[in-house]
Amino acid sequence: MPTLLLTAHDCVGHVHLIIGSNSIANARCAKSLEVGAKPIVIAPQDAEVHYALKDKVDAGHVQRCTAAFHDEDLTRWGRDEVDRIVDAVFVTLGGKESLVTRTHISTLCRRLRIPVNVLDSPNLCTFSLPSTHSDGPLQIGITTSGKGCKLATRIRREIASLLPPNFGSTVERLGTIRRRIWEEDHRSNQALEDHSAVPENEDDDVPAQRPTFNQLVSESDHAAAKTRRIRWLSQICEYWPLRRLASITDADIDAILQSYNITSQSAASTSTSNTPPLDISTLEIRARPQPRIILAGSGPGSPSLLTLATHRAILRATVILADKLVPSAILDLIPRRTPLHIARKFPGNAEAAQNELLTLGLEALQNGHTVLRLKQGDPYIYGRGSEEFAWFEERGYRPIVLPGITSALSAPLFAQVPATSRGVSDQVLVCTGTGRKGKAPKPPVYNDSMTVVFLMALHRIGELVGSLVAPSSLSSSSTTLRQEELQKVGGEDPKFVVNGGGWPEDTPCAVVERASCSDQRVIRSTLQFVVQAVEAEGSRPPGLLVLGKACEVLKKRGGARWVVEEGFDGFEGLDDGMGLHGGRGEMTEMFAERAREKGTM
Repeated sequence: MPTLLLTAHDCVGHVHLIIGSNSIANARCAKSLEVGAKPIVIAPQDAEVHYALKDKVDAGHVQRCTAAFHDEDLTRWGRDEVDRIVDAVFVTLGGKESLVTRTHISTLCRRLRIPVNVLDSPNLCTFSLPSTHSDGPLQIGITTSGKGCKLATRIRREIASLLPPNFGSTVERLGTIRRRIWEEDHRSNQALEDHSAVPENEDDDVPAQRPTFNQLVSESDHAAAKTRRIRWLSQICEYWPLRRLASITDADIDAILQSYNITSQSAASTSTSNTPPLDISTLEIRARPQPRIILAGSGPGSPSLLTLATHRAILRATVILADKLVPSAILDLIPRRTPLHIARKFPGNAEAAQNELLTLGLEALQNGHTVLRLKQGDPYIYGRGSEEFAWFEERGYRPIVLPGITSALSAPLFAQVPATSRGVSDQVLVCTGTGRKGKAPKPPVYNDSMTVVFLMALHRIGELVGSLVAPSSLSSSSTTLRQEELQKVGGEDPKFVVNGGGWPEDTPCAVVERASCSDQRVIRSTLQFVVQAVEAEGSRPPGLLVLGKACEVLKKRGGARWVVEEGFDGFEGLDDGMGLHGGRGEMTEMFAERAREKGTM
């Protein structure tokens, strides 16, 4: 297949004939309207019309001809200046039954030299529409010549993601510089008067620069000096990093034009200064990352469970504010040069410590730092992430939020407790054991097919278990209660009393502490004995409580009141050559090696 010629057409005022009324026809109409063309849809009265296309027709943006296609349509709907011949045809009909019609329309268009595009029929097309990224004057088109299915769209997304944000405005500014240079030269009668100095070619498709592109311009070379501003502009477009080009502002345009002030008074005036029109160091400073705040989750504990995004944030942050319970194995990954502040939260001081972290973060941002707010688990699962997001956004700094593996789901997994299991548990509820200002939350009502995970609950487990096993109350004002439930409210069933959860005391439960760390501990028990177990075995924060029949799907407790399991072997067999374990050594070295390869350390 020969290489296609990619072109960019000015379609303002053109007439595009769209044959069909399906979703593809709607997309073709939208593209025609986007480029300033006039779309006309050919579809019979009884044809099914895509809802979005119907809206365009009803709004008067698209004209519809309620008849089947006729050959005369190609020479009826066009512009007067081109003898009523349409400018382009899009055939969106599908199915085998329309093959004859599509072939016929393609043949007619070729005969009249009308560009035609036929859906899913490359052999019937004289042109195709590339997958396009548009940003102001910047347009990037990718085509696989009908061979790559959705590959062109993916390639376009990949390429567009490599560009600095809003790079189209940069292209616009560079175009403004170029236009003003030529306008000023023309006004100053400095346009070229012979062929000794040809202006730099600005065609987008020039494969290479002219031989004079990097030629030395001496002060006595007046002809070349006349075009040096354009040459300088061409050179920065060729050599400067895109991020530096993106940092050029409107104010810089005037500085560029003033620096290369071309006059005809003397040779000296054509080289008024050896100073470049823009201070590179200033642009580099502008191109540096702006102050930013990152809210990131560090996962349940093991460095192996960090996301790559959070690990990169740890390496690149210039200030780190960490929660008190972030494990030391995670903190060991922080470069020694990076200031670290750990929250000084203790009973009665939580709000003051939180305010201190927020203040430190704001001060660091105001001083130009990249601040990482490092949290345990996931920042939006009982991590006050949404509150901190709103707090910083109100002060002009919109946070970047990086998810973490929440211990609410991963800790049960490491304790061999499946959060859901067919025939046992069909729903999961994540709760906090401590409400705002230490207030006890209302316990969930008993459901024998539910797994409940309590975070921040072990320090008050006695009170929590007491509320769970206490009889529950159903509101008599509810209109959705069944009649038998209303009877239970009256006191016939002792499970239904005020404010309790109504959970049986023999409900299996598990306390999981320091999940995924080398000193992980699991205490398996029931609601009847779990408080005694925690009191006897002591606390090893951070930990959580898992409640429900799922706790005994994979591991039975037997007849013991409680069973204690020490250590973590969840990555056993994976650490050979991979460094997947809970400690610092091998894991830290693996991250460091990857960072060095990427140039982040």
